[in-house]
Amino acid sequence: MAEHPSPCRLSVIVPVYNEEDCLDRLSDEISAALEGVEGTHEVILIDDGSTDRSFDIVAELANSRPGFVGLRLGRNAGQTAALSAGIAEARGEFIVCLDADLQNDPRDIKTLLDKMSEGYDVVSGWRKDRQDPWLTRRLPSQTANWLISRITGVRLHDYGCTLKAYRSSYLKPLRLYGEMHRFIPALAGFLGARIAEVPVRHHARTLGRSKYGLSRTFKVLLDLLTVKFMSAYMAKPIYLFGGWGLAAGLLGLALASYTLYKKLFLGVFVKDQPLFQVSIFLGLVGVQMILMGLLAEILIRVYFDIKDKKAYFVKDLVGRPPLT
Repeated sequence: MAEHPSPCRLSVIVPVYNEEDCLDRLSDEISAALEGVEGTHEVILIDDGSTDRSFDIVAELANSRPGFVGLRLGRNAGQTAALSAGIAEARGEFIVCLDADLQNDPRDIKTLLDKMSEGYDVVSGWRKDRQDPWLTRRLPSQTANWLISRITGVRLHDYGCTLKAYRSSYLKPLRLYGEMHRFIPALAGFLGARIAEVPVRHHARTLGRSKYGLSRTFKVLLDLLTVKFMSAYMAKPIYLFGGWGLAAGLLGLALASYTLYKKLFLGVFVKDQPLFQVSIFLGLVGVQMILMGLLAEILIRVYFDIKDKKAYFVKDLVGRPPLT
């Protein structure tokens, strides 16, 4: 890992996977766009285990263009891992992420930063006029955006747009896995970040080919369950498991009581009442859910202790310098 010299104002992070046809033009467009951006900047290109000449071009750019940095992952680890590597390497006060396929427009970087100057911590790009097929790309994306907005409470039109700007103090503490990069605004929102959304340009792909398919939608749904759990129950998993366990146990008790009532007052034998078996099943499930909640509580405490990880995020510190 390279040593970090003095910080700069802006870090632009670009994950790259088999985009050899796009990189020269992309670098020209980024360089041109950053000429109109105030302050110092760097461009971090992360090669995510490409099998074409992508890293050779990334290395040439890093050696020939001031402010360009090249990283190469040992294998294809996915967009989330590539972004995480870039975030760890970034030293800018602000971090902007964008795709390498030329569908995002680097000229919108200034638009995002101008919006952040109004006091926002995250500014998300919205591909309002998206140039992708409706059935295979836009419809699944619209459905996912609606679900993510409803479940996380952070309402955005376009979670899937990589072109986003972040204040690095909100991005650096996050630990991203799976396909979690699309949930970064929601995760930052859980820390108290102020979030805005602005329309950005979107171009049809003319070079290379898309790396995404419909299978990604199912991964997103599974990661969404993780995000919901992390936001609502990470610190107190007993509320989730114990709540369902108590509900199942109480329902089992009610069915058992009803079975007993029918036996004592109506003369219906237990063997003729299938609800009795259901009540036993619900009782066992309730006990197991409560025990799972207690085990999860223990694991969470061990996790926080081993990682020396706090269950909160400090946004500001007034009156004394922060600990280093």
